[in-house]
Amino acid sequence: MGMKHFKPYTASRRNMTVSTFEEITKKTPEKSLLAKKKEKAGRNSYGRITVRHQGGGNRQKYRIIDFKRKKDDMPATVIGIEYDPNRSANIALIQYEDGEKAYILAPIGLKDGDKVVSGEKADIKPGNNMPISNIPVGTLIHNIELNPGQGGKLVRAAGQSAQLMAKEDKYAHIRLPSGEMRLVMTKCRATIGTIGNTDHENVKLGKAGRKRNMGIRPTVRGSVMNPVDHPHGGGEGRAPVGRPGPLTPWGKPALGYKTRKKNKISNKFIVKRRK
Repeated sequence: MGMKHFKPYTASRRNMTVSTFEEITKKTPEKSLLAKKKEKAGRNSYGRITVRHQGGGNRQKYRIIDFKRKKDDMPATVIGIEYDPNRSANIALIQYEDGEKAYILAPIGLKDGDKVVSGEKADIKPGNNMPISNIPVGTLIHNIELNPGQGGKLVRAAGQSAQLMAKEDKYAHIRLPSGEMRLVMTKCRATIGTIGNTDHENVKLGKAGRKRNMGIRPTVRGSVMNPVDHPHGGGEGRAPVGRPGPLTPWGKPALGYKTRKKNKISNKFIVKRRK
């Protein structure tokens, strides 16, 4: 997918880029696979803001994605590739032979009219879903389950893929995009290929308005606040942090402080930490 650049007829246009959406072949979503998406603006059930910098933005509807792919050995035809406002990856609308429609994450190379299938007997081609025990070592995969039957949880962002490095007893060694090496049960399913829309990381918003359209409100630096509002606030003129290290608005260490629990139950599945 290519990128569109603009002539700098305004200051914000100078560095602004947008995707050309060359992969998109279907403009309107499938109504039967849409769900309401309520805007919360970062507020909890009491109406208090618990997540800052959220609110506004364009109205969106959620697309129901099939992360489980349970219809084994039934081929499905790709009807079209669509844009999904809820994720960085594009999605593909597929129709099974029995007439049922579903959305899946669109990998690189998947086109209209292609056939995809899930199950142990599926071929090793982009878009096919199968247990990790049936996938050859070295294959690039995405949409990986953590527990059998749970549905894909890992590697779902645009342009990302993991690699199956080895299989040992009932566990497989998988190298994630972060560089982390992790053990996953071979009963878990994964989808073949790399997720499409690889140019997503090259998009430059260029202006504040595009950020607001995404539902992200302005972020204010702590150093320009008052001491009552932030640990970094206060002082005459521009003042340093005044603490041994940077802190969050609630006084917890920030920027590099490790918050993962030492005795987290999933530690035993991590063979090598990310870089």
